[in-house]
Amino acid sequence: MSYAGPGFEPPQPRRSFLRRPLSVALAVLVLGGGGGWFVWGAVADDGGGDGAGRSLSSGGYEPLAPISPPALAVPSEAATSLAGKVVVIDPGHNPGNFKHTAEIARKVNIGTNSKECDTTGTATNSGYTEAEFTLDVARRLRTILEQQGATVKLTQDGDRSDYAFGPCVDERARIGNAAHADAVVSVHADGSAQGNRGFHVILPGAVHEGAADTRAIVAPSRLLGERVKHGFATETGSEPSNYIGGGTGLDTRADLGGLNLSTVPKVFIECGNMRDSTDAALLTSGSWRQEAALGISEGIVSFLRGS
Repeated sequence: MSYAGPGFEPPQPRRSFLRRPLSVALAVLVLGGGGGWFVWGAVADDGGGDGAGRSLSSGGYEPLAPISPPALAVPSEAATSLAGKVVVIDPGHNPGNFKHTAEIARKVNIGTNSKECDTTGTATNSGYTEAEFTLDVARRLRTILEQQGATVKLTQDGDRSDYAFGPCVDERARIGNAAHADAVVSVHADGSAQGNRGFHVILPGAVHEGAADTRAIVAPSRLLGERVKHGFATETGSEPSNYIGGGTGLDTRADLGGLNLSTVPKVFIECGNMRDSTDAALLTSGSWRQEAALGISEGIVSFLRGS
């Protein structure tokens, strides 16, 4: 866009100081919370206008109308509402996983047992991968939350120079824990059969075994999941899954390392079924992915504000 910058004024005709009384400069000191600044006003008889600043018969000048101070730049509530909050977004899988199948197949400890480091994820019938989808939504989500003052970290941003795959599921959990995140959301899309449609949010089950102990996060994670479910449904217009969760849009699992090893409130969201043609049309739409990011963000914001 183009605009006239601050302080721009159109050219003014030159004034002859030989034919008019000298200008009188008035300095007004206005004190604000951040210090003082000066506003300068001028009084001159230009022989026209509304008469403000005219010379009087007594030889003085009429006083100027009060000069209003400019509006102070105060951060909006939206820009500061999440200040001090840390959110970790976990884009499921990684676009590089397809080239590192051996590496992602190695087993890692998830507390209750061992599972593969990661998987390739699913894809639409046209070849749009889950890893591409999750990274796109995560980046959009980060932008939205940062605009509201949150500190946002991604578990991977397509920038893992040392390892062009993963992170492994146990490392994903550790990233959220190390950040002392107030909320963690892992973004996914499902790969079920044609006709299976809708989204669902996965909640951690109560696990206390080996390195896993989710007992402290079960309740806050459920609250986070319920808020994310509501925000997602509201913004996207999507219905809860018709094949998982019994129509509630919620599913509790105790077999996911990313949840089992978390010590902070965390949920997964399966945004739709990439193998269903109707859902796939949504998942491959940039405008719909923006709605998805907005919906997830609304759930996170509601949870963090406690509203």
